[in-house]
Amino acid sequence: MARSPGTKASADKPSETRALALDSFMRLLARKPFDRISLGEVADEAKLPLSELRASFGSTFDMLAGFLREVDAKVLAPSSDDMADEPAKDRLFDVLMRRLDVLAPHRPAIRSLADSARRNPFFGLALNKLSVRSQQWMLAAARIDTAGLKGAVRAQGLALVFARVLQTFLTDEDPALARTMAALDRELARGERALGLIEGAVCLATGGRRARAGKAAGAEPTEGSSAAPEAPAPA
Repeated sequence: MARSPGTKASADKPSETRALALDSFMRLLARKPFDRISLGEVADEAKLPLSELRASFGSTFDMLAGFLREVDAKVLAPSSDDMADEPAKDRLFDVLMRRLDVLAPHRPAIRSLADSARRNPFFGLALNKLSVRSQQWMLAAARIDTAGLKGAVRAQGLALVFARVLQTFLTDEDPALARTMAALDRELARGERALGLIEGAVCLATGGRRARAGKAAGAEPTEGSSAAPEAPAPA
């Protein structure tokens, strides 16, 4: 039986609604704290009826979780096969730089979330849970084991590492993200043993972004701080 012309449009409607809602939510988050964003505001910003918004999301926190799932998906989409023979730290560096590239257009919203987490420890704990979940996928993308208790501890450690790097990222105006790459390289090096990234033999220096990060680190050896933030930013 022939499918009616409206079938595809109808099937696409939920994904279009989700995209509209998430874009609107992130625009609002860039302008105001998370706890001051209402469901009605998101619906108005997206020009959607509340009934359609409710069909896609259960709450504004659900929208935040949905945004992070979208970020995860964009990072995971490209193949990492060209890094398969590189050391674990270099594979992870490459994955996390892809994540930062995806997050770059959303700096104001991420800064707003970080501020909210510092003001509200309970919110910060909830954000940490989302961050750990995302970092499990980043570890998997880097072909690093995420199974069991060891994997859970590794993901939590990486969430803290990434939160420290975000402090630099949020103020890095260089399109090449030299300061951010230097911070990421430094933090991964500091946490290499704790994260279980050491694979045995001493690794040779590699090219690509890793080499660029090394140059940036040499140019700015005192950049950043090793102190952990009060709560990891959820990204």
